Amino acid sequence: MGKQMTEMLKGTLEGIVLALLTGKEAYGYEITALLRAKGFTDIAEGTVYALLVRIEQKGLVDVEKRPSEKGPPRKVYTLNAQGKNELDEFWTTWSFLSDRLEELRKEGTQQ
Repeated sequence: MGKQMTEMLKGTLEGIVLALLTGKEAYGYEITALLRAKGFTDIAEGTVYALLVRIEQKGLVDVEKRPSEKGPPRKVYTLNAQGKNELDEFWTTWSFLSDRLEELRKEGTQQ
C-alpha cells in the first residue's frame, strides 16, 4: 500500500472500524483480523489499538473487560448509540465525497 493510500486511510479508518462493529462485538485482535479479511492488510496492529483508545475516549463504543484463557482480560468493544450516530455521519460524508470525486473523475476523462 502506497503512502497516499496510508494517508487517505488514516481519516477513514475510524468509520471503517465503527462499521465493522455494527451488530457485533469484538476485541482488539479480532478487529485487526476483520480489517485484514476485508483487504486492509497493511494496517499495523498498533494503529488499530491507538484508534480503539480514541473511539473509547470519544464515547463511541462500550467496553467490557472479559477474562482471557491466556494473559490479561480482553477488552471487548460494542458500538453504542453515540457510535451509531457517528457512523451514520461518516456514511453521509463518505457518500457526499465519493459522489463529488466520481463527478470530478468523469469530467477529467471527458476532456
